[in-house]
Amino acid sequence: MINTNYQKLPGSYLFSTIAKKVKEYQGQHPDKEIIRLGIGDVTQPIAPSIIAAMHQAVDEMGDAATFRGYAPDLGYDFLRETIAKQDYQARGCQIAADEIFVSDGAKSDSGNIQEIFAENIRIAVCDPVYPVYVDSNVMAGRCGTYDEKTGMWSDVIYMPCTRENQFVPAFPKEVPDLIYLCLPNNPSGTTIPKSALQDWVDYANRNGAVIIYDAAYEAYITESNVAHSIYECEGARTCAIEIRSFSKNAGFTGVRLGFTVVPKDLKRDGVALHGMWARRHGTKFNGAPYIIQRAGEAVYSTEGQKEIKEQIAYYMRNAATIKKGLLDAGYEVYGGVNAPYIWLKTPGQMTSWAFFDALLEKAAVVGTPGSGFGPSGEGYFRLTAFGSYENTQKALERIRTTPLS
Repeated sequence: MINTNYQKLPGSYLFSTIAKKVKEYQGQHPDKEIIRLGIGDVTQPIAPSIIAAMHQAVDEMGDAATFRGYAPDLGYDFLRETIAKQDYQARGCQIAADEIFVSDGAKSDSGNIQEIFAENIRIAVCDPVYPVYVDSNVMAGRCGTYDEKTGMWSDVIYMPCTRENQFVPAFPKEVPDLIYLCLPNNPSGTTIPKSALQDWVDYANRNGAVIIYDAAYEAYITESNVAHSIYECEGARTCAIEIRSFSKNAGFTGVRLGFTVVPKDLKRDGVALHGMWARRHGTKFNGAPYIIQRAGEAVYSTEGQKEIKEQIAYYMRNAATIKKGLLDAGYEVYGGVNAPYIWLKTPGQMTSWAFFDALLEKAAVVGTPGSGFGPSGEGYFRLTAFGSYENTQKALERIRTTPLS
């Protein structure tokens, strides 16, 4: 009667476990000020010009002459055309508006995209990895059995990302059908130059694989040799699906908006994946709200771009502050240059969860244990730059002055 694949999932979702631990600690220490640098949730308010657009859209919804009912399930043309022009065509990427599917966020699309693929495909993921990629495929019955000792699934192809390879995956020895790439990377904060991304596109086209390219953090890229979109690479239209979010670049974590790009040139088994995703999207999704899509459009306005770039700079100053502070304190640290995440080596032989518990209990600072992202994340820890600058400095001072190991 039930989908027994759900029973295979070990424990609860990573961030649910963290929330439970923090709640228990708070209950035991009600007077402690907890600084949260764990979940990648933004803290700066939505920019004024975007709020103004939302207010105008709300007023339209209160007037019979401008009221809107159901949104088009694939997205309003005004937003899709704006995205195509400013995110893609302005960078030389030949992406059309009708190849863009507006949704309620990158997490939803990352979990749902696997539905258009066969049940017996092999997936390849970076390790460590954003948990949704693996968990959603477990739910679909693709991952085999889970080994508690190794933290690995029998039918998943893992691409270890460690300090030995600068946290950059190598081509897998087994050829996968579906490859998940998140660049800049969550959790490690690292990325690869455009030339290396071109190699992945060439690899996928040679082997008939499809790349699911999660570009949720492209707005944080600072280095000129790093691609903002996989479609900057030649041949990507025939092998890649790109997923993006408004959460981190424009602070939409609380209002929810994202999109997925499926080029019409992308075909497998003689079938265009564009049509399949349109069918799935139209059947199971009723469209992102008009008010939120108008807010998304305002992100691309001259004023909106100015305001969100200031917010991104604010978070990246936090990232630089965390990275420098940890390096000065003797930690081994990665990331923080092209992404709002800091990936640090835990002291000595300390496990990720032991470091989490020590940091919470002794310093009242919350981060994310690396093992929650996969076996290669053991011995590492993620901190986010999404707190306030004041809290970031406070957290660093606590980490520096508190014996944790």
